[in-house]
Amino acid sequence: MWGRAGPSIRAARPGKVRMTLGGPLYALYTRRLRRQVVAGPLPTHVGLVMDGNRRWAREMGMANPSLGHRYGAEHAEDVLSWCEAVGIRHVTVFVCSTENLQRRGDAEVAFLMGVIEQVVSDRLGRPDARWRVHLAGMLDALPDSTARVLKDAVETTRTCETGFHVTLAVGYGGRQEVIEALREHLHERAEAGDSLADAAASLTMDDIARHLYTAGQPDPDLVIRTSGEQRMSNFLLWQSAYSELYFCEAYWPAFREIDFLRALRSFAARGRRHGG
Repeated sequence: MWGRAGPSIRAARPGKVRMTLGGPLYALYTRRLRRQVVAGPLPTHVGLVMDGNRRWAREMGMANPSLGHRYGAEHAEDVLSWCEAVGIRHVTVFVCSTENLQRRGDAEVAFLMGVIEQVVSDRLGRPDARWRVHLAGMLDALPDSTARVLKDAVETTRTCETGFHVTLAVGYGGRQEVIEALREHLHERAEAGDSLADAAASLTMDDIARHLYTAGQPDPDLVIRTSGEQRMSNFLLWQSAYSELYFCEAYWPAFREIDFLRALRSFAARGRRHGG
């Protein structure tokens, strides 16, 4: 396992961290929640916005807030194990946005890329990994070493037959993804000898969808964001058109299994309308 933030440390709300005890009562409540959510409708695909790493690190008194990225990355394996336990087979994790690469300082970006490389190569990209790795994002915008590690993880896990799929959104932006999908479609039509007018007249939603990074995968039924922020931040904008959204106040490294199960319970209680 990657290191565990576990149930003992939790951000009760942005700006405040409290210590809670685990033990038999926590385990009992977790099992009860798990039975409840397994009995109800479950999302096929969950999107995760891992927010609050740096704020968590500051609240924990760490001299370097960027260390929160390491704890957050290590905690992702815990959450994947929770998904596996209830049978959720598709997960997309928002690891790093294009805005992160452009707006954060060089030292922080370099540290984050190093964390991604270590965690992916040591855990997700192993030959015995239980999750098949997919990528979403502009790899050309990443350092060569990071892009290489990510591509290697995809190749190494390509034959994974467990049926569990994790998509790592690194250097990702939802608007950019749609632009790239449309550009690829237009290039495809041009190579076939079609005019721009013909391509525009016949354009369908499927034409865009099949060129997205997540082509071939189901759209997310549920998107969970931690840290108390209530916005999408350019994450899976096309794919999440009909997703249910759940916002949790816990910072990502302190996101507990019961927080996750409560999100699933909330999802099961909603009457989904898919735009209706």
